Amino acid sequence: MTVFSTEARRTFAGNYPEVPHKLPHALGQHPLLELDALAALAEMLPASSIEYNFADLPIGVDGKPDPTGIPIGETIRKIEETGSWAVLKNVEQVPAYAELLHSLLAEIRPEIEAKTGAMLKLQSFIFITSPNGVTPYHFDPEHNILLQIRGSKVMTQFPAGDARFAPDEVHEGYHTGGARELKWREELLAGGTEFPLCPGEALFVPVMAPHFVKTGPGSSVSLSITWRSDWSFAEADARALNGVLRRMGFRPRSTGRWPATNKGKALGWRVLRKFRKPPAG
Repeated sequence: MTVFSTEARRTFAGNYPEVPHKLPHALGQHPLLELDALAALAEMLPASSIEYNFADLPIGVDGKPDPTGIPIGETIRKIEETGSWAVLKNVEQVPAYAELLHSLLAEIRPEIEAKTGAMLKLQSFIFITSPNGVTPYHFDPEHNILLQIRGSKVMTQFPAGDARFAPDEVHEGYHTGGARELKWREELLAGGTEFPLCPGEALFVPVMAPHFVKTGPGSSVSLSITWRSDWSFAEADARALNGVLRRMGFRPRSTGRWPATNKGKALGWRVLRKFRKPPAG
């Protein structure tokens, strides 16, 4: 079965990698994405691959919220009533989910590689959220397509690389080990674009585009398929070097967005990181 139609692929090709946009998908109610299957998956994943908390959060949070204390299997099986938000990370470590990820990305590989080159670090994440839940304001380092499978949600997305919504210093801190959660101010809302999503709809999220998500009146399941590119890694490494330069008292020039290569600063960070590594043994 083809999940992304010819027209969807054409739309994606015209907007990738920098313009957020919606796409239709035909993944449907896939058996791997039913609640019982997801609960079983969560119970077999290592603890480092599971993050969950109460879903009635504000748009802006300071650091990671605390877990609910409800077992993850019960959280997912009773997601309509547990008032929770959960993400299963790197589900591609389970062969069946790896096969699903790779089959989906294979459909759009030509469009991706024509713009940003080889697809690197293919990963998948699954979000399970109770009714009226909130995913707070944050950004992510991957190229990302979010497929809505069950329920509805609205993602409010902000321009990637615009320092009004995520200052350079925050990017630099993230790429040297800091958090991905961002400081929220109500005046930012005017700069956001709402993307409502129902089952059968997907949304492309550019690298490091700030966003927050609100789930509709029913529980929600979303599948995120992600990849990196040489460009996204170079942008990240250039940000990291800028952070070092800033701590030394310089005022570094901001990194460039695609198609800028950021190769000089990226190389500088990679050399510096190599020499900063503690010796083995």
